[in-house]
Amino acid sequence: VLGLLLGEWVNRYLNFWGWTYFPVNFCFPSNLMPGAIVLDVVLMLTNSMTVTAVLGGMAWGLLFYPGNWPVIAPLHVPVEYNGMMMTLADLQGYHYVRTGTPEYIRMVEKGTLRTFGKDV
Repeated sequence: VLGLLLGEWVNRYLNFWGWTYFPVNFCFPSNLMPGAIVLDVVLMLTNSMTVTAVLGGMAWGLLFYPGNWPVIAPLHVPVEYNGMMMTLADLQGYHYVRTGTPEYIRMVEKGTLRTFGKDV
């Protein structure tokens, strides 16, 4: 597990920061431990791989989002910035301008494709 975690962070650093200069603090790891513990408990109680796949897989999916709340929680702390009250997540979003925001997306007008003739 530690080797996988190390490889995951090397991947994040080289691909997000080294390749595209995406801020590393936006790339936090997901917490898989609560779901893994529930999967193990379901397997120990039922001793059936089929029941574990159905019930444990459903529990894994249901616990994935709440299991990551402790990682996301510090980003919802209110801060005052230039006289405005916002969360740290909003502040990070304001400082890192993404090129996919509506100001940067150009309008593409609908036209005809002449190569297809009457089909379009």
